[in-house]
Amino acid sequence: MIKKFLTILFSIVLFANAATAEKTIVFDFTAEEFKTLQVKKVKGETQWTLGSNDNGNYIKAEAEGAGSGLGKEVTIDLTKTPFINITWKVEKDLSGIIENSKNGHDYAARVFVIKKTGSTPLSNRAINYVFSSNNEVGKNWPSPYTKKSIDYVLSSTKDNLNNWVTVKANVKKDFMNLLGLDLTDISGVAIMTDTDNSELKAISYYQNIYFSAE
Repeated sequence: MIKKFLTILFSIVLFANAATAEKTIVFDFTAEEFKTLQVKKVKGETQWTLGSNDNGNYIKAEAEGAGSGLGKEVTIDLTKTPFINITWKVEKDLSGIIENSKNGHDYAARVFVIKKTGSTPLSNRAINYVFSSNNEVGKNWPSPYTKKSIDYVLSSTKDNLNNWVTVKANVKKDFMNLLGLDLTDISGVAIMTDTDNSELKAISYYQNIYFSAE
């Protein structure tokens, strides 16, 4: 009886460890973590604040004629957890701008997934998953500033303005299809709300960003 119980207990522990291994949390959205996130300023600085709702903590971003990102260097094994999962909301969008132009290259919410491929930031490759204000989900194009970064629409305010949305993307597959890179891992993740080109105002929220096996 004891042997049977230990066998069952051991199986439960193995299952729990496997489940944990299949999910890699990027941000935990705590006050302690908030202090350690790296700030990347483009022009001025986005206002970042912590908040919470029934689903946990989140980061609120407000930008008006400014733009900055929050990120961390983290290695994600894409052979085990290739899918990024994002929960986000755009309260005030940037309707009317041309997002694939230099003058309109702003997003109320975006999540960068970065792979270091050289010794300088300019050599990095990135998929820029965006909450678009003007385009349909699934659209993608190279950044007007560098072909090494691809903008990919995962959500749109044309369908979900001021609504929480949860989305998922296969990062490993996207790097292969869009940048021709067969990656086993990525090097960092960042969130960004920017309006430095359009000079408009955007308000957005980020929550539950993690990688999963499926």
